[in-house]
Amino acid sequence: MSTAQQVPDILSPEFAANPYSAYRVMRETAPLIWHEPTQSYIISRYEDVERVFKDKKSEFTTDNYNWQIEPVHGKTILQLSGREHAVRRALVAPAFRGSDLQEKFLPVIEHNSRALIDAFRHTGSADLVADYATRFPVNVIADMLGLDKADHPRFHRWYTSVIAFLGNLSGDPEVTAAGERTRVEFAEYMFPIIRERREKPGDDLLSALCAAEVDGVKMSDEDIKAFCSLLLAAGGETTDKAIASIFANLLLHPDQLAAVREDRSLIARAFAETLRYTPPVHMIMRQSATEVELSGGTVPSGATVTCLIGAANRDESRYSDPDRFDIFREDLTSATAFSAAADHLAFALGRHFCVGALLAKAEVEIGVGQLLDAMPDLRLAEGYDPVEQGVFTRGPQSLPVRFTPVAD
Repeated sequence: MSTAQQVPDILSPEFAANPYSAYRVMRETAPLIWHEPTQSYIISRYEDVERVFKDKKSEFTTDNYNWQIEPVHGKTILQLSGREHAVRRALVAPAFRGSDLQEKFLPVIEHNSRALIDAFRHTGSADLVADYATRFPVNVIADMLGLDKADHPRFHRWYTSVIAFLGNLSGDPEVTAAGERTRVEFAEYMFPIIRERREKPGDDLLSALCAAEVDGVKMSDEDIKAFCSLLLAAGGETTDKAIASIFANLLLHPDQLAAVREDRSLIARAFAETLRYTPPVHMIMRQSATEVELSGGTVPSGATVTCLIGAANRDESRYSDPDRFDIFREDLTSATAFSAAADHLAFALGRHFCVGALLAKAEVEIGVGQLLDAMPDLRLAEGYDPVEQGVFTRGPQSLPVRFTPVAD
């Protein structure tokens, strides 16, 4: 097994500036690293990360979430296992697939996207991150839950502090304190609304969660609050980064942008390839339930395992020419890219596969399509080079574009 000294440290500025070259070194020479600062074993090869996520032998747990996410969200579905997990997932999953998604929430997605685009469609310029991506998924989730979109600044501040807490690999005490404050503030905001929906249900997701029952089990106020907190953070940050990254990737590959503009069915391919090439979430942690042999050595029982999605998704043994963005690649299946049968790792896999994957796909397909309609000659602002930022989650912090306004 290697030590962190032999490869670029995941907490270093060099790594943050460009993790992909470090990922290559890890995969080739140090597929299992003991990382002292995070007290975790780091894995980077596709076969190892896939094995941890699928966990067919029950070798790994999400017990690490007890300290990693519970301080900011409360106890969430991610921490549950067995029957308890299955029942909770059955309570929340219907809203994110099938008829509920199609009938209830597609109009919400379309309306929210159009409202944001209407604010800049006549100006000829926009920052696709500040003006659209950071707002769109949070507005959709707020509408789905029946929350007041006037509270958007609070939602954004809360999910930003939660994501900062989750990515606080260096243990900054101020970031920790801000995350823990968010849990208190969000609970104070949500509990009165949850009580009101139990008494006077509406036609929104929050009311559905209050009423949902599987095998005689209902969600408690705390369950619902924790799920809403998770939904805002996970659904906000990841879709925000995904939309920004899709456009950054397409703008840097004009031939592929032209192909997507011409054939909108390619948006799903562009999303799938973006999830592989520049995933919004670069690392997810698990905990070993037993001693496990992985590439490069042995992980002891009870250890934290940091799974590098960003590295695994560029593994040369899994993808041809993995450092090339190519929406037409034949070793990535867009038809299954948003299901637990995905052949990329950006949504995880197995029983903890992202419950909101189809919601994210709907948001991206609608949002990208509407943006392309509004900006037919979309181009980067002169002299601007999109730069990714972040370690735990990663994406462009800004994406200024220019276009010729079109009549409605």
